[in-house]
Amino acid sequence: MNFFNEVKSLVKVNIRDYGMYIALIVIMLTFSIMTDGLFMSSRNISNLLDSTGYIAVLAVGMTLVIVIRHIDLSVGFAAGFLGAIAAILLTQMGVPIYLTIPIILVLGIVIGLFNGVLIAKIGIPSFVATLAGMLIFRGALLQVTEKTGTIIIKDDHFNAIGNGFIPSIVQVNGLHLLSLIVGLLGILMYIYSEFSTRRNKLKYQFEVVSKGIFTLKLVCVSAIIAYVTWILAGYNGFSWTVVIMLLVVVIYHFLTTKTVLGRHIYAVGSNPEAAHLSGINVKKITYIVFGSMGMLSALSGILFTSRLQSATTTAGTLFELDAIAAAYVGGVSSAGGVGKVTGAIIGAIVMASLSSGMNLLGVGISYQYMIRGGVLAGAVIFDVMTRKKGS
Repeated sequence: MNFFNEVKSLVKVNIRDYGMYIALIVIMLTFSIMTDGLFMSSRNISNLLDSTGYIAVLAVGMTLVIVIRHIDLSVGFAAGFLGAIAAILLTQMGVPIYLTIPIILVLGIVIGLFNGVLIAKIGIPSFVATLAGMLIFRGALLQVTEKTGTIIIKDDHFNAIGNGFIPSIVQVNGLHLLSLIVGLLGILMYIYSEFSTRRNKLKYQFEVVSKGIFTLKLVCVSAIIAYVTWILAGYNGFSWTVVIMLLVVVIYHFLTTKTVLGRHIYAVGSNPEAAHLSGINVKKITYIVFGSMGMLSALSGILFTSRLQSATTTAGTLFELDAIAAAYVGGVSSAGGVGKVTGAIIGAIVMASLSSGMNLLGVGISYQYMIRGGVLAGAVIFDVMTRKKGS
């Protein structure tokens, strides 16, 4: 009985973290039943993850921005504008892809740092500073795509970023072997990381979960990774979009949980005044977070533009709202100081799963917006209620 009591208390204490995973499983099971298994087909899951990529990347950056108690409304049109600049460099100026991508990422960092300076140095509220940025990039996007309306990209290597898949070494019973190997490596990395975290906690005499719960967690998460890998391996394997998305999550998860910079970001979010008094450079942290947000906007623009194989005048519309929604659904707190990068990705997948499932069921677009709005409102209400209980 002790085991069940521990599970119960763990879920109660970590309801913010576990809530979204439970929600995602419920959504997937519901749509699978309602679509007679079509929702969980290899092709649909592959398309779902590919269409989540550019929003998931933005949601990771947005989570950190919200953690330090700010907001960035410029990311959508910044992504659209930078995607259009990438298209111009590739098609009209003949710049090779291996130069275009670093140029766009550096431009993104510059844009993010500019926002950071307006907010941290000059003291403009982030809402106003980034709203101005949103309008500027909207105009800039219209300006660069005005003549043609759409800039078609014929560079196969660039288009493969949004539409291509990692090469298959060999097919085993119709399954993509390299994807199975990547999935297996992912499971081994996850298990190693969990064991090393547990070892460190024990070393410094922190409280850890019992061996039974620890084993259960390892088995469940490994099973989920294995199942998703198996589903994707049955279609074309991992797409480059999914690989990029996973790399972003791994890098940012490491930065936020295992480095001094990560601890400083959460300290600034929890209490900026206390962080400043304890010697943390709050302005510098703001610059870093907005600079990283700008870089991820650029990456999102690259993913979206390569997926469409063109730059359009409407690229980036509502991206920022989707990213904010994904971050909140993923468990970031509006009060700052709370939120995980992994949660942002789950939030993005939850929102994409709702859209995908409703599309398969033929639900009208008007109802889709209402339902997604309801889910977002529910996530924020849940955040406020859990904070009230905690205090």
